[in-house]
Amino acid sequence: MRVLRSVLAGTLLAIAAAAVGAPPAPPAGVRIEHAWIRWLPASLPAAAYAEIVNDSAANLRITGASSPAYGMAMLHHSRLAHGDSTMEMIDHVDVPAHARVKLAPGGYHLMLSHATRSIKPGDTVKVTLEFAGGAKLQADFPVLPANASGPSH
Repeated sequence: MRVLRSVLAGTLLAIAAAAVGAPPAPPAGVRIEHAWIRWLPASLPAAAYAEIVNDSAANLRITGASSPAYGMAMLHHSRLAHGDSTMEMIDHVDVPAHARVKLAPGGYHLMLSHATRSIKPGDTVKVTLEFAGGAKLQADFPVLPANASGPSH
């Protein structure tokens, strides 16, 4: 009986330790669709676009992003005002419950810079979105040429 308790206690401790080390998952029903990266030549920063679908009942906040293929990933917002186009770094993008938010040219997007390897059209890059509360969601982003307007569906 004492051996069984020790085995059970050890198993529970291992499960708890594994759970503590893993970031929480976003709620069920949250996914990334239509992801892609617009590649630019000469080591220029690339832009990543996608549609974030939140079919859950919880409001979500994207607070950052990362990719092993890039040294830096930042949330940005572009807008056209009074004939001038501006782009600014932002600290979050809200994704309301039961809604979709597009990261698209001319709006919210990810700026990817300092490539850690040679990246070219035809490649696929893993990008992880980071949410308030520590949840993370990873997706494959195909790399398209500079003149692309998105993935074909």
